[in-house]
Amino acid sequence: MRRFKGALLMAYAKRWLFLIHRWLGIAVCIFFAMWFISGIVMMYVGYPKLTAAERIQHLPPLNTATITLTPRQALDAAGIKGSLHELRLAVASGGRAVYLAVPARDLNAGSASSLRRVAPGSDTVVIDASTGVVLRQVDRAHALASAAVFGGLAVATDYEGGIDEDAFTHSRALDAHRPLHRVRLADADATLLYISGTTGEVVRDAPRIERFWNYIGAWIHWLYPFRGNIFNAYWTDIVIWLSILGIGLVLTGTAIGIMRWRFTRVYRRGSHSPYHGFVMRWHHILGLLFALITLTWVFSGLMSMNPWKIFDSGAPALNTVAMNGGLLDISSRQASAQQLLAAAPNGVRELHWIRASGQTLVFASMSGGGRPAVFNAESASIYVPDFEALKTNVARLLPDPVVRIEVLTDYDLYYYSREPHTMTGGPEKFLPVWRVVFDNAHATWVYIDPMTGAVLGHTDSTKRLSRWLFAMLHSWDWLPLLERRPLWDIVLILLSLCGTALSLSGVIIGWRRLGRKFKFVTVPG
Repeated sequence: MRRFKGALLMAYAKRWLFLIHRWLGIAVCIFFAMWFISGIVMMYVGYPKLTAAERIQHLPPLNTATITLTPRQALDAAGIKGSLHELRLAVASGGRAVYLAVPARDLNAGSASSLRRVAPGSDTVVIDASTGVVLRQVDRAHALASAAVFGGLAVATDYEGGIDEDAFTHSRALDAHRPLHRVRLADADATLLYISGTTGEVVRDAPRIERFWNYIGAWIHWLYPFRGNIFNAYWTDIVIWLSILGIGLVLTGTAIGIMRWRFTRVYRRGSHSPYHGFVMRWHHILGLLFALITLTWVFSGLMSMNPWKIFDSGAPALNTVAMNGGLLDISSRQASAQQLLAAAPNGVRELHWIRASGQTLVFASMSGGGRPAVFNAESASIYVPDFEALKTNVARLLPDPVVRIEVLTDYDLYYYSREPHTMTGGPEKFLPVWRVVFDNAHATWVYIDPMTGAVLGHTDSTKRLSRWLFAMLHSWDWLPLLERRPLWDIVLILLSLCGTALSLSGVIIGWRRLGRKFKFVTVPG
C-alpha cells in the first residue's frame, strides 16, 4: 500500500511538472526567442548614447576671442561664491562659449563626507563666457543653435518639439536634463539629437540606422515596450518576474528532458527521444544540449536588475574630498582660459577644471580621443604627477589600511575596455592604472589614474560577484575571449542561434497546444 501511494504521488508530481513546463513555455518562450535574437543585434548596435569622445568630437575648437571672462569672473557674475564639484568651458550650449559650473551642495555644513553627489546636468549653472549672462531657459532657438553646432552649420535642422521621454531616452542618466528638446538633422544619417532642457547641451544622438536596429535590439531586449506607458511603474517587476519564470521554464524542461531521454537504450522507433514529430524531437534534443547556456543567460539577465538590492553591499562611499584635499575652488590667482589655451596644443575643444590629489588641474580635451593634456590651474604649466604624494593621498579614501598598490599595464577582469556601443562601454579606459587594495570587510579595490590622480572606478567583493553573475555570464566579458575576436563573435552567435531555435520550437509547440485547446488553426507539420 505504501509503495502504491508513493507511485501515485510520483505520477502526480510528474504530471504537475509537465503541466508547469507546458504553460510556462506557452507564456515565456516568445520572450526567450526575442531575447536571443535581440541579443545578437546588441553585439553590434547598442542603445543610443553620446559618449565623451563623440561629444568632444562635435564641439568646435575654443576661440579666445569669444572668451572675455576668467573662470572667477564668470562665477562672480553668476553669484556663485562657494566650492564646486566641477567646472567646464566649451562651445556646448546655444552655439556660444559657456562655463558650466556645478556648485557643491553641503547638506550638513562642516562635514566634507556629507556633500551630496550630483548627477551630470543636475544643478548645473550655464554662464556665457563673454557676457556673464546666466542661462535661465532653454527655448526652441537655443536648442536649434546647439544642434546646428553639433551637426555643422551646413546641415539643416528641424525642431520636433519638447519631450519628457521617448523610445531612445529611457536612460535614468538623462533625468537631470528633462524635459528634452528633439531636433532632427538633415544629414545622411537623419540623426535625431536630444538637447538638455536644463543646460542646452546635446546629450544624446540617435542616427537612423541605430534607431532601426534598436527596435530589434536593445529596445526589445530590455522590454522597453513596457516603458513610458501605463506599465512604466511596473517595468522592473515585469523584467524580474519574467526572468524568474524563465528560470523555472528551463529547470522544469531540463528535468523532463533528462527523464524522457533513454541514455542506454532506445524507444520502439529507434530513437533515444520518445517524440516522433520533427519539432518536438528537436525541442527535446536542443533543450538537453543548451539547457545550461539558456539557464545562465536568463539567470544573468535577472542579475542585471539587481533584484531586491542583493548586490547593495553597504560599503562606505569613497572619501574623494579627503583624498583631493578639499573641493574645487576657483580663485582669481588661477590662470585665465586664454593663458591655458595658449599653453595647450591647437584645437582644444573643452577645458575641464577638477580637484585631484591635493591640486587643482585643468584637462584640455581635443578631438580624436586619447588622454587630454593636463595643466596646473595656477601656472598653466604642464602638470607633472607626484607619485609619492599620490600614494599618501589615496590612503585617505577609506579609513582602512592600504594593503598594496599594484601598477597595471594590462587590463584585469574588473577594469577593461569594451566597444562604445556596449552597455559597459563608452569611457576610455587608460593604461597604466593603479589598483589600490584596501584591507577592509568589503575587500575594496580602487582604480586610480597615476597621471592625474583621478579615481577611475572602484569595486568590492559584492560588485565583483555581480560582475561574474551578470557581465561574464550574460555577454561573456572574459578577457581571453574578448581579446581573440572574432572567436568571441562566433561563439556567441552560434550559441544564440541554437537558443533561438530552441525557443522558436517551443513557440510552435505552444501555439499548437493552444490551437487544440481553443480550436483554432495550428501550425502544420
